[in-house]
Amino acid sequence: MKILVINAGSSSLKYQLIAMETESVIAKGGCERIGIPGGKLTHKANGKEFVVEKELPNHTEAISLVLQELVDKEAGVISSMDEIDAVGHRVVASGEAFTKTTLVTDEVMKTMDEIAELAPLHNPAAILGINACRAVMPDKKMALVFDTSFHATMPDYAHLYAIDYNDYKAYKVRKYGAHGTSHKYVAGAAAEYLKKKPEGLKIITCHLGNGSSISAVDGGKCIDTSMGFTPLAGVPMGTRSGDIDYAAAEFLCRKKGMTMQEGLTYLNKKCGMAGVSGVSSDFRDLTAASGKGDYRAALALKMFGYNCKKYVGAYMAALGGLDCIVFTAGVGENTPSVRADVVSGLEAFGIELDAKKNDYRNDGAIHDVSADGSKVRILVIPTNEELVIARETAELI
Repeated sequence: MKILVINAGSSSLKYQLIAMETESVIAKGGCERIGIPGGKLTHKANGKEFVVEKELPNHTEAISLVLQELVDKEAGVISSMDEIDAVGHRVVASGEAFTKTTLVTDEVMKTMDEIAELAPLHNPAAILGINACRAVMPDKKMALVFDTSFHATMPDYAHLYAIDYNDYKAYKVRKYGAHGTSHKYVAGAAAEYLKKKPEGLKIITCHLGNGSSISAVDGGKCIDTSMGFTPLAGVPMGTRSGDIDYAAAEFLCRKKGMTMQEGLTYLNKKCGMAGVSGVSSDFRDLTAASGKGDYRAALALKMFGYNCKKYVGAYMAALGGLDCIVFTAGVGENTPSVRADVVSGLEAFGIELDAKKNDYRNDGAIHDVSADGSKVRILVIPTNEELVIARETAELI
């Protein structure tokens, strides 16, 4: 069985073709500048990289070009479209409309249009990609795999905000979380690595990247997560503020003469590590600048580690114990100093890091960086969200 995984953005589209028998990627790539002059497809297969420069006026044209490359005599990996058994689409937000992977139908797509406002930067783009695939591959079964589905197991007292309950019922304003496919993958991989059943483990998964979220996973199910109604909430991130007093946000809007929408753009795009440091949102740049004595870069890193640590402590309490902490995603996998900052000072809770083991960057393998005698295992696990999408699509069909 071969599953084509699609992750569509407003002007981009990433894809992987995965052979499920071996769970191996046989081709992958992405389209850039869809709807913008200078369109380009980068396709990797058979150990080679192929670049096609072509105008891509819309997502339908982009998908068509991807399919051409997959069957191309030189760049292709399949002889015909018949070899693709199904398509799995990444979708950021499901609201309460969907709590699990769902087969694409006309009725489902109608609901998708209705809930698009829950993730205005992501869901409309996903819908464009889904509709483009349906136009080009009308006979293929397709599945929607939601970032929020893994968090649907949160109890009501964890996912509700303390607003008028009638407003929650009317508008579905509550915590939904994000990065669910990543949290699900690494929690499962941790259990497999530890040779234990997921049902018997209490795990905190730290997906740390330009966008970051932390989840509490009890017995393989999410009981809480740091992101909220949108991905703006939680720890400070590359350009997002993370948690902030609403009154402080309103105060800033008044002082800076911003509308509410402009204020949201400010908190999403101009704050976080970039705003605090004045250097960059990239942790590599922050680490380098901090090493040269840049106060604001060092401050940004300290704020990030401190806030992540607070969530670890809170979720340890919510779980009623802890067996394992997992670091994943771009920053979690590649920045030893951040991993050290997050767990520093938690030795009293049986969480001890081995500095020597921790001194490495992602090499594609799982690493146990906990010190000998640490009661809590500290693992670094490369995430694989596309594989989760492919697995859930294959299981559904």
